[in-house]
Amino acid sequence: MLTINGITVRLGGRAILDGASASLPPGSRVGLIGRNGAGKSTMVKVIAGQLEPDGGSIDMPRGARIGYIAQEAPAGDATPFETVLAADLERARLMEQSETEADPEKLGDIYERLIAIDAYTAPARASQILLGLGFDEDAQNQPLDSFSGGWKMRVALAALLFSQPDLLLLDEPSNHLDLEAVMWLEDFLRSYRATIVVVSHERDFLNNVVDHILHLQGGKTTLYVGGYDAFERQRAERMAQIAAAKANQDAQRAKLQDYIARNSARASTAKQAQSRAKMLARMQPIAELANDPTLSFGFPDPEPLRPPLITLDHASVGYGETPILKRLNLRMDPDDRIALLGRNGNGKTTLARLVAAQLAPMDGGMSVSNRMRVGYFTQYQVEELDSDDTPLAHMTRVMPSASPAAVRAQLGRFGFSGDRATAKVGKMSGGERARLALALITREAPHLLILDEPTNHLDVDAREALVQALNDYKGAVLIVSHDRHMVELTADRLVLVDGGTAREFDGSLDDYVAFVLAKESKSEAKARKGDRKAAAEKRESDKARQKDAKEAEAEIARLQGEQSAVDHAMFDPSRADKSLAGLTMTELMKKRADLVERIEAAEARWLAATEALEAA
Repeated sequence: MLTINGITVRLGGRAILDGASASLPPGSRVGLIGRNGAGKSTMVKVIAGQLEPDGGSIDMPRGARIGYIAQEAPAGDATPFETVLAADLERARLMEQSETEADPEKLGDIYERLIAIDAYTAPARASQILLGLGFDEDAQNQPLDSFSGGWKMRVALAALLFSQPDLLLLDEPSNHLDLEAVMWLEDFLRSYRATIVVVSHERDFLNNVVDHILHLQGGKTTLYVGGYDAFERQRAERMAQIAAAKANQDAQRAKLQDYIARNSARASTAKQAQSRAKMLARMQPIAELANDPTLSFGFPDPEPLRPPLITLDHASVGYGETPILKRLNLRMDPDDRIALLGRNGNGKTTLARLVAAQLAPMDGGMSVSNRMRVGYFTQYQVEELDSDDTPLAHMTRVMPSASPAAVRAQLGRFGFSGDRATAKVGKMSGGERARLALALITREAPHLLILDEPTNHLDVDAREALVQALNDYKGAVLIVSHDRHMVELTADRLVLVDGGTAREFDGSLDDYVAFVLAKESKSEAKARKGDRKAAAEKRESDKARQKDAKEAEAEIARLQGEQSAVDHAMFDPSRADKSLAGLTMTELMKKRADLVERIEAAEARWLAATEALEAA
C-alpha cells in the first residue's frame, strides 16, 4: 500500500500541498487529477523522492522500486532498442557478470536469476513496447539523436514501462503520443500488475485505465473509487450537497443576524442575542463555488463566406523535392468540422500546413477562397511566447492598429481580464499559455481554425470549456488531437492520413478505434506466427546441433578406445589387440598420430555444437 501522510509543500511562501493525505490500495491504478497549478506534478515528485516535502511523509513497502520519467529526454548514439533494453539494470548487470564469472556455482546462480526475471525474452518485450509506441523495426535501430524531442520522450516512456517498477508514476504520458499509441498504452496499463499513479487530463484515457481517482484541490486530496465518469458523478453530488449546505447556512446566518439586530437592545433577550452572536462568530463559512477564469474560451465569429473555403484536387505536398502526401482530394466548407486521424509521422501536420498555406502544393490543384482568414494553433506557438512579456503586450503587438478596448476585449474572451492581462507569461501555467496562444491566433476572427494538439496543457474542465467554445464557433475547424473525447464531440468528418495520402474515413470514431485494434491484432497475430515459425526453426536447429554434439561425443569415445589399444600395443605387447599384432613400432606410431588428429577434429566439432546450443 502507498500511504500519503499529511504532505505539505510550500513554494514561494504559498502552500501548493497543504496536509494532503490518502491511502492507495496495492495494485491500484490511480488517476491523479486537478486543475492546472493544483500541485499534481509536485505530488508526483514527492512520491518519487525527487522533492522533499516541508511536512508529512510517504510510506510504501520496503525495497519497492519506483519508476518515474526524468524531464531530460535520452540522447546520444545509442538506439531506442539499446536504450530500452538497458533500462532493466538488474538484467544488464547479470548479463555482464555471466560473461566474466569463472566460479561454476556463482555462474549457476546468475543463470537461475536470469531465467527468473525472463531475461532471455527481454529483447522481444523491448521491441514490442517500442512498436506499440510507434517505432517500427527500422526506427528501433536508429541513433537517438536522429529523433525529435517528442520521439525521444517516447523512448523514455518505453524504457520506464520495460523496467517494470513496483510503483509506476506517469505524468501526462500521452502528451507526445498519437491516438494509436495512446490506445496501445491504455491496453498495456490495464494489464500492468503493480501500482500505477498517472496524471492525466484525458477523460477517455482515465475511464479506460484507472480504478481510482485522487482529486487534488486546495492543497488537499480526496480519493474516489472508479474512473473519471464515476468521479464526475460523485463530485456533482458533493457539489450539490455543498450548494445546499451553503444555502441552508446563509438562511441560518440571516436568521441569526435578524434575531441579534432585533433583540440585542432588550434586557429580557440580550443574553439570548449574545448567545446567538457567539454562534454566528463560530459558524465556519462554506466556500462558494468559484467562477474560474481559466475556463474561458470565446472564439470571435467571422463574417459569412460562400462555400467552398478550400478545394484540393489530386494535390501533392512535401518538403524540398520529396512529396509526403499524394493524390489529395479534399473540400472544406464554412461549417465543416474535420478531425485528421493517423499515426504521428504519417503526414497530418504536413496536410494541416498545406491547408494553412504554409506549404504550397507540389502538384495538382488547390483553390482557396480569397477572403478566407486562417487561425493556426501549434505547440510551438505556446513554447515561443515571451516569458518576460504580458498577455497585454503580446496582443498589442499583433493588433497594432486596434484600440486598447479592442485589445482588452480579445484578451477578455480567453479569461485575461484585469490583473491577469498584465501578469508575466513566465509565471503562467501551461494551460494559461495555451489560452493566450489561442487568443492570439483568433484575433482576426478566422474563417478556419486549425488546431494541432490544442489540449496538451489543458486540464479536464478547461478541455470541456474548449469543446463548448468550438461547438459555438461559427467557422470551420480542422483538428489534430489524440483526445478522443474532444474529437468525438467536435468533429463530424474524419479524414485518415495513411499510406502517403488522405481519405475520408467512413464511420464514427468508435469505428476507427475498432479498425485500429483489429489492425493491431492482425499485426500481433502475424508477429506471433513469425515467432512460432522462428521457434520451430530454432527447435529443428537445436535438434541438429544436439545430434552433431552426440555424434561427435560418440566418435571421440570410439577413437580414444582405439588410441588406448595402440598404446597397449606399443608399450605392453602382451595386452595388445589382435588387430594390431604384427605391426612394427613405426606403423603403430603413425597410426597413433592419425588417431590423435582425428580425436582433435571430433573434439572441435563437439565444442562448436555445444557452443551453438548455449548461444541459442
